[in-house]
Amino acid sequence: MLDSVTQFFSGFSPELATLLMAMTPVGELRLALPVAILGYHMPIWKAVILAIIGNLIPTVVILLFSDKFHKYIENKSGFFASKWIKALARAQDKFAGDYAKWGLLGLMFFIGIPLPGTGAWTGALAAFVFGIPFKKSWPYVLGGIFISAFLTLLVTIGIQNVF
Repeated sequence: MLDSVTQFFSGFSPELATLLMAMTPVGELRLALPVAILGYHMPIWKAVILAIIGNLIPTVVILLFSDKFHKYIENKSGFFASKWIKALARAQDKFAGDYAKWGLLGLMFFIGIPLPGTGAWTGALAAFVFGIPFKKSWPYVLGGIFISAFLTLLVTIGIQNVF
């Protein structure tokens, strides 16, 4: 798998490839960090910094502009607009109990657990869905990204030491 990912990003420097991988909603830093360390043999400090920065870029955009995007889409008709509004309503219904129970700490740990379906993109969208303003959600999103980076790094170093 490492070879496929590094080959896909072969036109980019390892640093830019790491940033781009961390910016993707599917990979985030869960993909970027192991590829940077194991595939590109990047120093750990550099890989962590680039993966965190790459994960932060789309997260900040989502936190700052989801409301404006939603207001724009809300006034439109069509397939995408109806899907967007239904998806937000489902997400709010699905996670309302968890958010009421755990609050912002729950959001932070949801982002911090490096599993499929969790992460900074999903967490930032959840913050929007629950109407949590940027200033209030930002520290918890950032904390979740740091937790995810730490856990991913532990697993990556463990894999590196085994092989």
